[in-house]
Amino acid sequence: MFKFTKTNIPEVIIVEPQVYWDKRGFFMETYSKKEFKNAWINTDFVQDNHSKSSLGVLRWLHFQTINTQEKLVRVVAWSVYDVAVDIRKNSPTYGKYVWVLLSAENKKQLFIPKGFAHGFLTLEDNTEFVYKCDDYYNPEWDWGIIYDDADIAIDWENIMSEYGIKKLKLSDKDKNNPTLKGFYINNPF
Repeated sequence: MFKFTKTNIPEVIIVEPQVYWDKRGFFMETYSKKEFKNAWINTDFVQDNHSKSSLGVLRWLHFQTINTQEKLVRVVAWSVYDVAVDIRKNSPTYGKYVWVLLSAENKKQLFIPKGFAHGFLTLEDNTEFVYKCDDYYNPEWDWGIIYDDADIAIDWENIMSEYGIKKLKLSDKDKNNPTLKGFYINNPF
């Protein structure tokens, strides 16, 4: 049993599994094709990914322009500030974002459709993040948007202060991503 909640960008959906607790611990289903299909999420997932990161790691706004991917993301250890940005050129919410606190404790998941850039900031050491994809990773068509894009306008200073993060840790690739405007000419969405 799952609860599906549309966000302020209705295609991005918060998924909350039913968690059964007892003195031994808990049990939950993390995915059911039948229940997701009943909630209009008709995705055939083909790949699972798992990352582990230290406090302050920003894995930022990734997407593929070929082999585009729908994703179902969740945290299995600690917590992240998870973000999906609408990069569909003709969308009324183009350039807007949804954020959700995902944690091992709240067990929430986020469904991110094609046409969205996705990223997350780890809020604790040893955070483990897992996600399902409906297409395979293709490094040749892997893109990103710069984390401090003024048009997206995420208040990183406030978020870092709230969670005691002194410095963001980014890959060299993520430090050199284009802005949303800079990507626009190459945008197939």
